[in-house]
Amino acid sequence: MSVAIYRSEEGAAEVRQRYQEVLNDWPVPAEQVRVPTREGDTFVLVSGPPDAPPLVLLHGAGANASMWREDITTWAGHFRTYAVDIVGEPGLSAPSRPAVNSPAPARWLDDVVDGLGLTRVSMVAASFGGWLAVDYAVRRPDRVTRLALLCPGGLGKQRTIRVLRALLVRSFGRWGARRSVRALTGLNSPQDAPVLESLMLTFAHFKPRMEPLPLFSDAALRSLTIPVQVTVGDRDAMFDSRGTARRIRQCLPHAEVHMLPGTGHAVLGRTDSVLAFLRS
Repeated sequence: MSVAIYRSEEGAAEVRQRYQEVLNDWPVPAEQVRVPTREGDTFVLVSGPPDAPPLVLLHGAGANASMWREDITTWAGHFRTYAVDIVGEPGLSAPSRPAVNSPAPARWLDDVVDGLGLTRVSMVAASFGGWLAVDYAVRRPDRVTRLALLCPGGLGKQRTIRVLRALLVRSFGRWGARRSVRALTGLNSPQDAPVLESLMLTFAHFKPRMEPLPLFSDAALRSLTIPVQVTVGDRDAMFDSRGTARRIRQCLPHAEVHMLPGTGHAVLGRTDSVLAFLRS
């Protein structure tokens, strides 16, 4: 379903211009590909050796492939990376939002994977992208070989009330927007300033998804026999990260689980940990 995902066309142009500046300064050689899908064209940033194992990257809601800028140099040295702009998010893919309580997201990913000429892939995915990756691995167990999940949705309960409270303060101008983004992401240190500013620009113009993500059943999680790494922050304002860790340990005793102290929803700087898992 195609929807209006920006508050104005001027705002959309400003977000796209900022994203294009990041793409123009991408730290490794990259091919920009548009894959036709049943949800519309999907933008994919492709890096790394053509003959290396394929690695699909799925960002979180309210983001795009620029999320992986600090990781890509390392990962693209070992994998053929496919940083996908999820449809309906502030990237360069179609403004379509397939219903999350349906097979539609997996069918969209089928089109992406097939359109890229891939058969079986590893995935690194964050937040909403993590939900998409788990959903795909559950529905298409023959297509996913390994999952590295950062603050994934669908495992621990979604903190809807906290999110709504944080969104309410956005109406208080720039101060409110900054406080809202900090509350939702947990980004508070000076080195987080560039990410914080980028998110503030995006959410000044972008209309985020508001529907809750379905929780995966224990049976669905237990069906995952592939290697899984899950990394969460113990101060996540959006998902019950302790519940996420508990369910993964119960349902997937073979999984690798990391609980990061003092960390919110934005789990950054995990480049080497994820690489070690992907290559293990």
